[in-house]
Amino acid sequence: MSITTAATLARLAGRLAAEGGLLEGALLPEARIGGEAFALGELAAGGPRAEADPEAFALVVEAAREGHLLHGGTSRILDGGDRDLAILAGDRLYALGLADLAALGAVDAVRELADVIALSAQARARADGPLAEAVWEGGAVAIGWGPTDAWERAKEAARAGGGDAPAALRRAADGARACTEVVTP
Repeated sequence: MSITTAATLARLAGRLAAEGGLLEGALLPEARIGGEAFALGELAAGGPRAEADPEAFALVVEAAREGHLLHGGTSRILDGGDRDLAILAGDRLYALGLADLAALGAVDAVRELADVIALSAQARARADGPLAEAVWEGGAVAIGWGPTDAWERAKEAARAGGGDAPAALRRAADGARACTEVVTP
C-alpha cells in the first residue's frame, strides 16, 4: 500500500476538522505540499516497526512535523497567520503525535518522537536549519526502524551542537534503514 504525504495530510486535516474549534477554522482549503526534501511520514511508515499500521505511523510523524512547521515555519494544512494560535496548534499537533504513538503501544517510538521535537526546537533556537532537517529525517527512520547505537551517538552530537551532527544523523539513519530487523535499546 502506498502512503502518500498528500493522503496523510488530508487525514490529519479531516481529524482536526472533526474535532472542531479554532483549528477547524484555521484549516487551509487545500494542503500545501512541496518544498519538503523528503516525505517523513512515508519514511517512518516504511520501517518494520510500522508494519502493523503504516498509516498510523505516517500520520503521527506528519502531525508532529506540522507542529514543528507551525512553531517556526509554514504549515501545510493550517493558516499560521495568528502566531499565538500557531504556537498552540503546534503544541496540539505535537501532543497528537505522541499520544497516538503511545496508543499504538510504540513506547520506544514515543521516546524517539519526543527527542525529535526537542532536538529540532534546539536547532531552530540556534537558527540551524540543516540540523533541524537532519533531526527530522533521522527521527522518522528511528521511529520506523528503531534506534541504533549510531543514532544515539548522533543525537548526543546534535545536543552538543557539533558541526558534523547533521551528517552523523543522516549516516545513522542510512545505517538503520540498511538493517532488516528492529533494534531496541
